[in-house]
Amino acid sequence: MISYSRRLTDLATAAPDRPAITCGTESVTRAEFESLSNRMARSLQAKGVETGDMVTIALANSVGWFVATAACWKLGAIPQPVSSRLPAREFEAIIELARPKAVLGPEPLDVPPYLDDWPLPDAVSPAWKAPTSGGSTGRPKLIVSGDPSVIDPEQPSPLLFSDDGSFVMPGPMYHNGPIVWSCGALLKGNHVAVLPRFDAEATLAAVDEHRADVIYLVPTMMKRILRLSDDVRTKYDLSSLRWVWHLAEPCPAWLKQAWIDWLGPDRIIELYGGTEGQAATVITGGEWLEHRGSVGRPSHGQIVILDADGHELPPGSEGEIWMRSGREKPTYRYIGAEARSREGGWESLGDVGWVDEDGYLYLGDRMQDMVLCGGANIYPAEVESALQEHPAVRSVAVIGLPDDDLGNRLHAIVETEGEALDEQELRSFLQDRLVNYKIPRSFEFVDEALRDDAGKVRRAQLRAERVSGGGELSGC
Repeated sequence: MISYSRRLTDLATAAPDRPAITCGTESVTRAEFESLSNRMARSLQAKGVETGDMVTIALANSVGWFVATAACWKLGAIPQPVSSRLPAREFEAIIELARPKAVLGPEPLDVPPYLDDWPLPDAVSPAWKAPTSGGSTGRPKLIVSGDPSVIDPEQPSPLLFSDDGSFVMPGPMYHNGPIVWSCGALLKGNHVAVLPRFDAEATLAAVDEHRADVIYLVPTMMKRILRLSDDVRTKYDLSSLRWVWHLAEPCPAWLKQAWIDWLGPDRIIELYGGTEGQAATVITGGEWLEHRGSVGRPSHGQIVILDADGHELPPGSEGEIWMRSGREKPTYRYIGAEARSREGGWESLGDVGWVDEDGYLYLGDRMQDMVLCGGANIYPAEVESALQEHPAVRSVAVIGLPDDDLGNRLHAIVETEGEALDEQELRSFLQDRLVNYKIPRSFEFVDEALRDDAGKVRRAQLRAERVSGGGELSGC
């Protein structure tokens, strides 16, 4: 095992002119990246940053984001990435939790040119990352990795990166998935091509231009790519792709089938898990065709389905998903929250699901997102999946709003593709897809994006805004 810092230096020494990071029109070689990150590390050192200190990185997708992260590793500090567009209140709450020794951003990274760029003394960060989560509830938390910044370069990549490959990342670098995949690719010696922000056609163009063999997507991106016209979508050469990873949000079965039909099952692969990393499941396209709707079997850690009393449920019975890593050292620690845990080292992320006879996991929804309407439990993901099949629906968020009679009424907030839609059209569309009580009783049409570039939607915030606004909508 060697430090991330040593690994980056070794890669630069082995192939100094090979591209390391590309973002938009900016690209740096391994040698240039090594020089920039060493100088940035010395700049942070001058600010008093030492081993174990957190550094908040509020930078947009850029070469600078990677330079700042690598600079932290080179000092043994902990990179703590956040969105560069966070509202002031949420940003301040995160700063209060992290208590960073330095904050970088939101202005573009300024690497002092006058500082020396030779390698620093070897250092290991006690935690290689500390992303945030939970901002949708108004109570952000930090999820500090339980793993230090060390790597065995001789071991195969668990994310299936090849040596000296090429990787495309269209997602925002403040989310855990993009952090894990992009940094994993970089440390494996891949050329990482990150988009400044997601664009459907630009994503395909990046795969073509850089001959990427691995790409990271979320279902929102997959849908927008699929909605490109055939002449646009098929003009790019995607033959270099070995693996199309997708994760971070539920993938409707129709959407996954469409991608399998387009690229073939052998290149599609899905992962389910949390930033906490206690356990994860993985499923290939071929397996999915045999276990349609599943998110796979555990690739590491253990998973069990329990009822409300903590009893293990048999295959086919839905309950709460509990995970444990099975290792002595924790995979993470929270700052600003407490884990939902039970005896035996089991922890829950609040998801609901079931397993089949072969041990394949199927997801329901987040327990906190469930809407109880007239005594019926309704999971928004199922309703959203049906609505997103409509060609004029760009994205959708389904929430519960207070109702005097039934407790809650189902309300759909619909982002359109620019085409005019009305409630009756959507109700008719859903009649063949959902039982009547799952069809939203009210619809709202919006122009602004409901999900961010990582596919995340803040249902709690959307609900709070509508409840406080006092809007009167018809009952359930």
